[in-house]
This record gives sequence, C-alpha cells and structure tokens, in this order.
Amino acid sequence: MNNNHKTIGFIGTGVMGKSMAGHILNEGHKLLVYNRTQSRAKELVDKGAVWIETVGELAEQSDIIITMVGYPQDVKEVYLGEEGILNKAKKGTYAIDMTTSSPILARDIHSQAIERGIHTLDAPVSGGDVGAQQAKLAIMVGGLKEDFDYVKPILELMGTNIVLQGGPGSGQHTKMCNQIAIASNMIGVCEAILYAEKAGLDPNVVLQSIETGAAGSWSLSNLAPRMIKGDFEPGFYIKHFIKDMKIAIESAEEMKLYTPGLRLAKSLYEKLEEDKKENKGTQALYLLLANQVATV
Repeated sequence: MNNNHKTIGFIGTGVMGKSMAGHILNEGHKLLVYNRTQSRAKELVDKGAVWIETVGELAEQSDIIITMVGYPQDVKEVYLGEEGILNKAKKGTYAIDMTTSSPILARDIHSQAIERGIHTLDAPVSGGDVGAQQAKLAIMVGGLKEDFDYVKPILELMGTNIVLQGGPGSGQHTKMCNQIAIASNMIGVCEAILYAEKAGLDPNVVLQSIETGAAGSWSLSNLAPRMIKGDFEPGFYIKHFIKDMKIAIESAEEMKLYTPGLRLAKSLYEKLEEDKKENKGTQALYLLLANQVATV
C-alpha cells in the first residue's frame, strides 16, 4: 500500500515530538496533532497541522498514529484507555509508539491491537533534541516485519538509523540498552569536564583532543559543550531519564542482571530531582558533581 496520501496523527508535541511532527508536516502529509498542553502544538498548527481536541477523535480520523508521550502510564492511557487508540481507531490503522516505555506494556498493547485489527509497533528513539531537529534520530523498532516495512517511509522522515530489532517489545528492550550505556557514560563525561577545569585546562580545547579518540561519545560531543557554556536546559529531561532508568532496572532484575553503573547513575539523578532540577537537561548532572568535595 501507498502511505503518501495518508492522514497521520501525532500525539505528544513536546521537546522532541514537535520537531519530529514538523518533518512529517514539511513532507506534505496531512497532520493531525494532539497534546495535553495545547499551546505546545501552536507552532505546528500555525504551519498547517490540524488541532484535534481528544486522543479518541484523532485516532478515529488517522490512518497512521504516532505517539511521543512522557511515561508508561501515559502510553497505557493513550492506547488502552476507554477513549484511547485501540478503542477508537478503525481497523487497519497503524500505531507507532515512539515513547521510551516498558517492553511488557509494548507487548500487551500489541496483543490487544491484533484482536482489533490494528497494527502496532514500539519504536523508541535516541538522539535528543538535536537529533529530532535534524531528522537524524536512531529509531529502534519492535513489531512485525510487514508492519515495519509499511511505516518505514514515515520513520525515515524523522531518523537515519532505523532498525527492526525483532518482535513486539524489542524496540523498548533496545532502548534500555541505549539508556544503560548513556547512564554511566554521562558520569564520565561530567567528571572529565570538571577534571579539565580543575586542572586549569581549557575544556573546549580538551574536547578537541578527546572527542575523536577512544573516549568519544554522543554525550561528550553534544552535551559537554553545553555543560561548559552553563546551558542546562533540556534536550532530554532528567525526569524522563530517571523514568527510563527505572524501567531498565526493572527489566534487568527480571533477567537477573546486575547493573551497578546504572544504579549509581539513577541515584545521582534522583539527588538532582530532590533539588527540584527534574526539568533540566541530563547534562545538569555536572552541577551535582561540581558541588561535591572529594574525601580521602
């Protein structure tokens, strides 16, 4: 089938969702949008998107639905609620959840969707606000291959590294691998920048040397410069990262897997949450470590 003339509904137009939906709109698709805070969809509506008052109405009118919401409980409500996608979407609709959520929930949604003739995929992303703005997100997909093949042209409007990882839930499991790798890496990035500053070096010059070597990472190249500038605004919220780490720990425990680095990172970010910094970007871990004094 051809999805060039389909109506696409987008639920969740926050920091990343707004940019992702914008690429779909720019390609000429008819775009319906819904967000709990309507003002966050204004920019898209001004560019030609159509505001829809409820999730249910959007589901009824869409051929392909993309969700990019905050927490697993939001995903559950949007998909499984009385006025949610599975109860309101027409048979044959494709629904793609791009939220980082629970693998177990993704499988549950898929099994209930099949009973209603609805196609679902879990497709969480990585790349932060920069990746979303540049349409260079990594998209990790779980679901049936034929469903993946159908929606891939839409996913290609938002990302460049799009991989079908396996069946339902596999995209979410892959995103947990991503978040586990980032969690410990962020500690190292913060410590490296703080070390450079304490040693009297220019951290920007240090970055020139280390970001292309063995220490190189996305966080080092994209978030360390923000730390140095004192920019702690969210490309990815601390509160959402804590949510992701909780899911990862729960999944790891289910598999009897020991993850000390992940647990340490979560405990540090929870201190930032206690300090009311949950709406800062993940690079704000720098602030916590900068205020600590080493004891021997």
